[in-house]
Amino acid sequence: MLVTTTPSIEGKRIIEYKGIVFGEVISGVNFVKDFMAGLSDFLGGRSKTYEEELMYARERALEELKQRAAAMGANAVVGIDIDYEVLGQAGSMLMVTASGTAVVVD
Repeated sequence: MLVTTTPSIEGKRIIEYKGIVFGEVISGVNFVKDFMAGLSDFLGGRSKTYEEELMYARERALEELKQRAAAMGANAVVGIDIDYEVLGQAGSMLMVTASGTAVVVD
């Protein structure tokens, strides 16, 4: 499955638009990860724990988007946009949404 943030794919012609497609993931951060990230915040530096969680959630959202596009009969998704949001009272939940237009290209 071809996926791109651009509205077209160079060298390919869009022959059919299937519709808007989404992939969503809501990921929780457990106590241990939150504690380790808190140490990074206190001591300075990057939080590898949160970075890994973010990468995992983004990859899962893109995989879900591709699966849904394929179920619609598409072989590509153009115009992909990825959004991130923190949820929950303590801000311990991460929502990642990937959206785009499912298309058929030749």
